Amino acid sequence: MEFFATTANRLRVDDLYRHVRVANLSSWCASIDRVLSQQGEQGEIYCIWGQFRVNREMIGDGVRFTLPGCRNGLQWTVTVEDSSPLGRILIHCTINRPEADADFVESIARFVEEWRQGIEARAGIEAPPAAANACPTWYG
Repeated sequence: MEFFATTANRLRVDDLYRHVRVANLSSWCASIDRVLSQQGEQGEIYCIWGQFRVNREMIGDGVRFTLPGCRNGLQWTVTVEDSSPLGRILIHCTINRPEADADFVESIARFVEEWRQGIEARAGIEAPPAAANACPTWYG
């Protein structure tokens, strides 16, 4: 199943690379209650579905997060469409099942919507700072 949300925003791809990190996921999305640990591009979060390992990777126009221990293969991307005059951000979330329980589907839709709200809250302003002790990656 796939879930989408889009929003206009002045964040650029480089902003996503620098600021949307494992260490500060809870400041971007209300469905992520807290980051329990973080080591570079990996960590552990507590979210609406429980406690999960999370991995972050940079992709062509943004970032991808995966929950490798999730039996539904949940993953999401936050990408920028540079051709839009204002900048358009797409949040795309998938699971590895063609159908799912209605409550789970609703929780994923809420997760994607809360990502949209978190990004819109930063329209035209700075992204939240990276964690104070986080070192920038060599590519971002």
